[in-house]
Amino acid sequence: MAPLVAALPSLVLLVTLPPGSLGGSWAAWLPPSISGLSGSCVSIRCRFSFPEELRPPSIHGLWFFGSPYPKNYPPVVARSRGGRVHEAFSGRARLLGDPALGDCSLELRPLGPELAGKYYFRGDLGGYNQFSFSEHTELEVWERPSLSVPPELVAGTEAELQCRVPDNCPEWRPRLSWEGAEELLEGSARQRRRDEDGAASVWSVLRFRPRRRHGGALVTCRVTADNGTLEWAANATLDVQYEPQVLSVWGPGEVLEGSAVELSCEAEGRPPPLLSWFRGPAVLQEEPAAAALRLLLPRVQPDDAGTYSCVAENRHGRHNRSVELHVAYAPRPPTLNGTLWVVAGEPLTLTCGASSHPLPIVSLSRGRRLVAVAVYEPQVTLTLGAARPEDGGEYLCRAENQHGQSSRVFNVSVQFPPILLPESRCTPGGEGARCVCSASASPEPAVTFELPSRNVTVTEGHRDFTVTTPGRGAAGVVTVTGVLTLRGTLDPRLAVVCSAHNPHGSVRQQLRFHHPGGLVWAKVGPVGAVVAFAIVIALVCYLSQSRRK
Repeated sequence: MAPLVAALPSLVLLVTLPPGSLGGSWAAWLPPSISGLSGSCVSIRCRFSFPEELRPPSIHGLWFFGSPYPKNYPPVVARSRGGRVHEAFSGRARLLGDPALGDCSLELRPLGPELAGKYYFRGDLGGYNQFSFSEHTELEVWERPSLSVPPELVAGTEAELQCRVPDNCPEWRPRLSWEGAEELLEGSARQRRRDEDGAASVWSVLRFRPRRRHGGALVTCRVTADNGTLEWAANATLDVQYEPQVLSVWGPGEVLEGSAVELSCEAEGRPPPLLSWFRGPAVLQEEPAAAALRLLLPRVQPDDAGTYSCVAENRHGRHNRSVELHVAYAPRPPTLNGTLWVVAGEPLTLTCGASSHPLPIVSLSRGRRLVAVAVYEPQVTLTLGAARPEDGGEYLCRAENQHGQSSRVFNVSVQFPPILLPESRCTPGGEGARCVCSASASPEPAVTFELPSRNVTVTEGHRDFTVTTPGRGAAGVVTVTGVLTLRGTLDPRLAVVCSAHNPHGSVRQQLRFHHPGGLVWAKVGPVGAVVAFAIVIALVCYLSQSRRK
C-alpha cells in the first residue's frame, strides 16, 4: 500500500490509504521503481488526489527530476500547460493523463542513461494550492536485457537461465528468443509476464542439463520490439563445472636399477582439480589446481617397482589412472631354503633361488656335473629320493640374466652310521701287539676297544690308547683311527673287538691278528709250536730208521 502525504503549513503527515482511493487529502499513487530499455520508451502510470473542499477551477501538474521542491530548482521534465522544460527532456517527455481527472501519467522516449533517476509529480490547483508529492518513481535505464546465470553450473545437474526485460512501453511489446541453446540437451524455454506495483517485466526461462562439452558455449538472449526497429541482446558464456578426469598417465614400463625416472599425469576438471601421485596409501607429490603433475624418482631401486596412481579430485568427484613401473636388475645373491644335511637313505629337498628382473636362469651343479636347472624361474630344486653318502659334498648355485649373475657355494652333508675300514686289525710284534680300529662316519664317530677275555673296554684317555683323525672329507665324512698297544706276553685266548658309534648307529668287529712274513711261531702260537716240534722229531726218527733199512 502506498504512503500518502498531507501538506500543512509546517507539518507533513504520512497517511496510508488503499491504492486507487480518491479525495480526502493530497495523495499520489505511482510505481516506486520502473525500468526500460535504452532507445525504447517508458510509461509511468500515476494517479493523485487532493482535498475535496478546494474545488479548483482548473487542475494542472508538472514533473520534477531529482527533487520534489521547487526551491531546489530541479529540472522540469514536463508540464500540463505551456512552459519551459529542461533541455534534456525537451521533446522526450509528455504528460499522458489529464490532471483534471487525477491522472498524472508520464511518458519518456527515447530512453537514455541520462534519464535514469527519481521523478516527482507536483499538483497545481492555482494560487497557493500547489503540492509536491514525496512519493516518486525511480527510473532505471537498461542497455541490455538482464541475463541471470546460476553461480554454479554442474554437468548433469538441471539448471536454468533467466532473461528479463522491462515491459513498460505500451507501443513496443518485447519478444524474447534464445540463440546458442540448440546444442543444450533437454533444453526448454518458457515466457511469462509479471506486473508489480505498476511496473511490468517479461521473463524467459531456459531450462537444460549442461554437459562438459557445453563449457565455453555462448548463449544469447535476444529481445526485439513488435515493430522490429529495436533490438537488444545479452550474452553469457557457460562455465560448466564437472568432476575431474585423468586424461593420460605416462611412464617407462621398465628401467634399469639406478636410473632416473619421470612419471607424468594430465587431467582436466572444473574447478581445476587437486592432482596427486600415490603409491599405495602414501602420497608422493601433489599440486592444487593443476592440469599436469610430474613425479621424479632420481635413482630407482627394485623396491620402487610397483603401481603408481595419479588421482584428480575436486568437489564434484574423483578419478584416477595408474601406471606400472618395473625395475630391471641383476640377480641378488642366491638364498637357500631347506636342510643342508640328511641321514643316508632318507629323501632330501633343497631349493636355491635369487630375486631379479627379469626372472633368472638358476642352475645347480656339483663339480662339472649339472644337477638341476630352472629357466626363467625364481628358484631351482634339488631332490634326492634316497640320499647316499656320495651325494654329499660341495654344490654351486648360480643365477643369471641379461643384467648380470651371482652365485653361492654350499655343502650338503649326508650323515650315516660308522663303517669299519679294512685296515682295522692287530699286528703282533716284539713283546705284545699293536691293534688298529679305523672307522668312517658322519658325524664323527667315537672308537673304542673291547677285550672280552679281560672284561675291559679301552677308550680315549687310556695310556695305551691313542686316537687320530686323519682328515674330514668334502662330503663331511670323518675318519677316526684308534691305536691300542698291548704289552707283554699275549694270552692265546685274547680277543680284541673294535667298536665305533655316532648318533646314527654303531658297529663292532673282532680284529684278526696279522703276522708278518717269517714269524711262523707268531702265526701258530705256543700250542702250535709244541705240536709242530713233535711233528719234526717224529719226521727225523722216521728218516733215520729208513736209512738203516
